[in-house]
Amino acid sequence: MRRRKKTRDPNPIIVSAYRFMWVFVMFDLPVTTAVERKNYREFRKQLLKRGYLQLQFSVYARPCHSDENAQTHRDRIKKHLPPDGQVRIAMFTDKQFSRMELFFGNKRGNEEKQPNQLSFF
Repeated sequence: MRRRKKTRDPNPIIVSAYRFMWVFVMFDLPVTTAVERKNYREFRKQLLKRGYLQLQFSVYARPCHSDENAQTHRDRIKKHLPPDGQVRIAMFTDKQFSRMELFFGNKRGNEEKQPNQLSFF
């Protein structure tokens, strides 16, 4: 039985912490009326449906494999903006995201585990 010779991929995919992006969506939406609560729920459902992770109340983030992909996701969010309230969208490189620190009171807490990069491709 002959063994196949292992060959290296001539075009390996190199994931750079400076190319991999995170899209952050932060929002303050009114929830005093039934219509406003419905708008809030619909906006939040759109974020979850599109793969955003909840980091804090009204703060969601989504990993993207490139700046172009991050721009696409930003444009999709802009199409589903609720009529009232504030929505902020910010983009960070994976390198910048990894420098984030998380604190609980005076103690430093455990940070969320970043998702496996291979699961996004």
